[in-house]
Amino acid sequence: MGEVLIGGTASLLICIFLSPKFIAFLHEREFGQRIREEGPQEHHAKAGTPTMGGIIIFTAIAVPFLLLTELDARSVGVMGVALACAALGFADDYMKLVKKRSLGLKGRWKLIITMGISVGLWLVATRWADLPDTLNLRVVDATIDLGYFYPALIYLVLAGTTSAVNLTDGLDGLAAGCSAIVLLAYIAITFTTRQTDLALVAACLVGACVGFLWFNSFPASIFMGDTGSLGLGGAIAALAVMTKTEVLLIVMGGIFVIEALSVLIQVFSFQVFRKRVFLMAPIHHHFELQAWSETKIILRFWIVAAVCSAIGFTLYQQSAG
Repeated sequence: MGEVLIGGTASLLICIFLSPKFIAFLHEREFGQRIREEGPQEHHAKAGTPTMGGIIIFTAIAVPFLLLTELDARSVGVMGVALACAALGFADDYMKLVKKRSLGLKGRWKLIITMGISVGLWLVATRWADLPDTLNLRVVDATIDLGYFYPALIYLVLAGTTSAVNLTDGLDGLAAGCSAIVLLAYIAITFTTRQTDLALVAACLVGACVGFLWFNSFPASIFMGDTGSLGLGGAIAALAVMTKTEVLLIVMGGIFVIEALSVLIQVFSFQVFRKRVFLMAPIHHHFELQAWSETKIILRFWIVAAVCSAIGFTLYQQSAG
């Protein structure tokens, strides 16, 4: 318990103390957020706000983890996936800000790299951590043996979660807060099952998210960028794989599912019927255009995230019991 608490607190403090100098550094280099023309009008005031805050988040996570970890295969696998996804996000941010490519890294490279990370996660989970190639449904007492289809499932979990967290990162503090809430549930899951090293990873992730929120809350002084959103999405996906909660993640990460589904529904409806279901997708922009204040949307989405995580944790406890 002590190491988990120390790790989370250390990540929080590192993030808080390093962020001001990092924000100043980004200002000097003019690494500011570019705002989409088609986005809500209010967002244009945020143009130029420093981004790539994910660098600070994962620095704050890595330092206490490396000092306190017992190098358990599962925790190392989660950290490795998180850092790999953060590196992919950094490459995307770098292409947008430095190379002035508005779309960032090319889609095929994102696909190839994400597939590579998924294969690595599969190998660590099944060969090093000795986890079975099975899908535990949790909500019902059943397990499906996937065999060689398991890497495909891991890819779907990883790609889906990173994309969903990335889509959620559209308002000040929204993605960081929702991620912290979901990761709190994973602290509870790993701690109650005595997976202390996994609990340490989750605690460091929560601490860094909360520390980052000090500067990312409305009005934000810094954004996490793809570096942060892809890294946090990768960490959550890897925790789901290492705790065999891939199906339960749909419930625990319900707020991310809602955000991703809103985009899919909008695209499908427009492509097929030439009509929009929402004023704008992802769904948080829909509420913005309905004149909800940004803080109201963020707080209500945090509440939804907390309810989903609580339900997911309860379902886990029932299935484990």
